[in-house]
Amino acid sequence: MGLNLAVAGGTGYGKKLTYTGAKDIQSGLPAEKTKPMTVKFAKAGNYTIYCDLHAGMKATVKVVKKGAKVPTAKQDAAAVSKQADAAIATAKKLADQTQPANTVSIGVAGKGGVEQLAMAPANLTVAPGTTVKFAMSKGSREPHTATFGPGDITQADSYIGAIAKSFESPNIDARAIYPSDTALVSLSPTLHGNGFWNSGVLDAAASTPLPGDASVKFDTPGTYTYYCVIHPFMQGTVTVQ
Repeated sequence: MGLNLAVAGGTGYGKKLTYTGAKDIQSGLPAEKTKPMTVKFAKAGNYTIYCDLHAGMKATVKVVKKGAKVPTAKQDAAAVSKQADAAIATAKKLADQTQPANTVSIGVAGKGGVEQLAMAPANLTVAPGTTVKFAMSKGSREPHTATFGPGDITQADSYIGAIAKSFESPNIDARAIYPSDTALVSLSPTLHGNGFWNSGVLDAAASTPLPGDASVKFDTPGTYTYYCVIHPFMQGTVTVQ
């Protein structure tokens, strides 16, 4: 797994471009202070726009002939507000979703691409001998991981921090992409010599070979912190007692 350079190499941000249909237009990946990309459509017709990073994210632009009536700026703003209100209403319900016993949802997805980027539940308590499943939420458009390991994920020179940092480079660390184990194992501070266990990259898309869940057993009492190394702000704990 790696980033397709055709996606990363687009140079549309900050430019004014014209789309004729003869050649695709790629914005490229946004930087911290990216300026907007402006596109002029040369011909009437219906055009579909995709996000190459998030499957299912798309929009349509309908270009009508000159003289035809188009929505006003006020009507466009009202449409945006309506869509945003619906997304917020969906988001508020996601936090209340309960998960099956001994299961953590890595992100909680709702209709329309709305997703709560958090572990649910964020803190799970289980008895020794329990197998916990880390599962993708149905309808999610994001890839995630469940990753246990030593170090501070915000520090690039730490074990788990270096793995997470690799997602900012063309060469993603294989320890992040692939599962650490091909069979069910018992997680402890000494697993693999340092307490490392990784689900590997998971997603909910049926069109990819990536799995939608991974499980690990907890036999040793203690509190175990884990992260999504793709989205390091997503974290949770499993307490074994």
